[in-house]
Amino acid sequence: MATASLTLPKGLPPLPLQSTQHSHIAALTSSLQTMSATSHSACSSCDGLSRRSRHLDSLTSPASETSALLALASSNLQSTSGALKDARDKFDTVADCEPAVERLFWGAREACKEVALHAERQGRGGVLPTSMKRLVDGSSNKSGGEGTMSLLKPRQNNHESDTTSPLTEQELYAGADAMEIVRDAHGYFAKRVEWRSAKETMADLERVHFIGVDAMGLLVTGHLTGAGAAVRRKVDAAPAPDTNKKSPAQRRTSTRVTAAERSEETASKTRDRLQEALQNRDLMKSVGEYEEYLPLSTRVVRELRAIFECLGGMYSDGTSLLLSASSVPSYIPPPEPSLPPGGKVLRTEKVGSGHYTQSTMQLLKTGFPQLDSYGEARRSVAYASVDGYCRQLRTARKKLMPPEGSAGSAIALAQIVDSAARDAVRCIEHTMVVVSGEKSVYRCVVSPTSSNHHHDESGPQYQRALAGCYSFVVAAAVDRLLDLIEYTFLREAGCSINLGSVGDGGAGPGNSEMDIRAAGSAAAAGLRIVDGVRMLGPSLSRLCDLASIGSGESTIASALCISLHRSTVKNCSKTLENLARSIQLDPLDGTKHVPTDARVAKVSSDVVHAIRVISPFASAYKSVSKRRTLPWDEGMGDDAGEIDIFVRFLIKQLIVSLQGKAQNYKNEENPDNQVKTHLFMMNNMYYLLDSLGPDGYEHINDESDENYRIKAPWFQSKMNKIFEGEKAKYLASWEVLNNHLTKVDERELNYKDKKDILSLESGRLIKSRFSGFIEDFERVYLVHRTFTVIDPKLRETLQDDIRNVFMARYKAFFDRYASIKFSKKNMENYLKYPPNKLDGLIGQLFASK
Repeated sequence: MATASLTLPKGLPPLPLQSTQHSHIAALTSSLQTMSATSHSACSSCDGLSRRSRHLDSLTSPASETSALLALASSNLQSTSGALKDARDKFDTVADCEPAVERLFWGAREACKEVALHAERQGRGGVLPTSMKRLVDGSSNKSGGEGTMSLLKPRQNNHESDTTSPLTEQELYAGADAMEIVRDAHGYFAKRVEWRSAKETMADLERVHFIGVDAMGLLVTGHLTGAGAAVRRKVDAAPAPDTNKKSPAQRRTSTRVTAAERSEETASKTRDRLQEALQNRDLMKSVGEYEEYLPLSTRVVRELRAIFECLGGMYSDGTSLLLSASSVPSYIPPPEPSLPPGGKVLRTEKVGSGHYTQSTMQLLKTGFPQLDSYGEARRSVAYASVDGYCRQLRTARKKLMPPEGSAGSAIALAQIVDSAARDAVRCIEHTMVVVSGEKSVYRCVVSPTSSNHHHDESGPQYQRALAGCYSFVVAAAVDRLLDLIEYTFLREAGCSINLGSVGDGGAGPGNSEMDIRAAGSAAAAGLRIVDGVRMLGPSLSRLCDLASIGSGESTIASALCISLHRSTVKNCSKTLENLARSIQLDPLDGTKHVPTDARVAKVSSDVVHAIRVISPFASAYKSVSKRRTLPWDEGMGDDAGEIDIFVRFLIKQLIVSLQGKAQNYKNEENPDNQVKTHLFMMNNMYYLLDSLGPDGYEHINDESDENYRIKAPWFQSKMNKIFEGEKAKYLASWEVLNNHLTKVDERELNYKDKKDILSLESGRLIKSRFSGFIEDFERVYLVHRTFTVIDPKLRETLQDDIRNVFMARYKAFFDRYASIKFSKKNMENYLKYPPNKLDGLIGQLFASK
């Protein structure tokens, strides 16, 4: 270990090494002692400081806690002050918001009243909603009457002008904002019902809010009623002179059917027009004389949307508004009116009253006041639009009605029936346009705000109420249409006449009121209506439903569309049965039904006319036979027959009727009238073949709706069989002449001495033959000459057939014995009918008129 060297301080004399070390040690020892004493003193000082610190801490801790409590108390005081200020503001809500709400009420009331008075002056007061009628009458009611007036506080004189001045858009927004504040305040107090003044304040808030809701309902009713129908008349476009250079869409537009042309449109043209529109997916551009359009101004749309946004999905139980979510019941009843049990809508009103069911005349109760107001307003407008159009067509049709008993009235009445059916189809088209227009109004006003409340507490119920509200509006239009169509069937198409059932022995009362021609026109009218319903019904049903909010439940509007199709098919089947029954009931006697000259019976021409007028509606007939069993066709669905089965049944009924009429000739005393039976059947069978057979010659315009031919083999076979059988029986009446044209035996011919004059006995043999022939010919000819065969071809054919019966034998007989002098003085009497003259007389048989 190395020894440390010590260095003396400068200025000291050097010491000896050993003494130097001792002094250093002593100095170190002294220093250590000093440090020990200092450390001990420091520790004592630290202990003292610790004791003083603990003592000081014990003195300052209560002050800190007190300070924290004071800070907490200060925060609580601030919160309490804010709560008191909030509560004071909420308590002042009624006073702050009531003026804006009352101004909204008075402005809405005056606006609604002005619309009602304007409608009264124009003569449209009958179609106003009930609330507007009572507002004009001044009677009390829930909307704008004493029920709401009693909730208003007395107004000062300086505010009287607020009740008559027009409502501005900003005042509406101010009222809507005030109602939002009222609802917030109501929710605030609903959480503090233990407060002494909470219930009283909530009642005041509900009163103010009720006034606001009523005011908005009045404004909705006034705006939507005053806007009028959501349709307008189309501008008739004149057809362009050259359509070859235009596109198909431009050609369809330029050749659009005008209102005048549509009033005379045939069934085939209507069908072609609708089929083309369905194929091109532009049905709404092709139907009706009106087109949809939005009758609302921009300001009105903004105001209505603001109202629906403000009220939203807020439910009402019918007596009060449920402003808080906790007060909304778990079950909300469906909107009223609702479908009856079974989902079928049956007629409850008188036919022709303008309504089909009472459901569309009830008040709408969805549980949401703004929807109730919307439904009532637009329901009256939609109904008035369809009703006015129906009355317009009916008035125009009455001008064409001929005076009762006037000449040609039967044809004119048939035209009236056809016009009624055409007008019914026009009403279907117009109803589609009206429903489409109402759908546009709904989408413009209600749809933009309906999605905002989808997730509210009453969201599903609100969506169901929306569907019920829209259905309520369009159901009124369909209801009016349904009543019109049933009225057309019962009044014009004769469905109210009871002809009994096909095949029954008797008939119901009033069967004389429906002849075959009228029944045929009625059946054609019924099929024409079915044709329109068949083509337009599905599109009308889709327009009556809102797929975007549909809940899968059936609505009154959709049920009415089903009833429309069901009722049309049912009534049309009755017109078809009436047609078949009228042929069966055609009288067997009388010159009108059994002609004395054996000409074509009126029943034949009437049946041909009936078959022709129903023939263009093969698809409509199929629609009827698929859904109803008919006496001549019991199959339904895919097993249902075509219209040819019905035509065959009518022909069968006609033949039975003709055979019965033919037998009536046998009851006449004159025995020669027996031949009338055969000629009568021949006339009628030939007429049917010529009119309806595939090779008929009767001239009919090829483009006519009535160019119908029965091409089935059964028809020609049946007619020919009857015709040939009756012709054989008829020609048998001419066979009697051949009995006199027998050859005289040469051995019986004895001559006198001069060889050129027969003896008396021999001459008598020839005389008896000539006189017998002449007597029978004149008898038969005089009878048959009075018969009538109008068709020239049939007349010539029968004359040739009569010639073939005896003319060849007569010519040979005449030529053989005319050269023999069998009478001394009266030869000219026996030979007065040479073959040429007799041929000419046969050519004069049968009258042609």
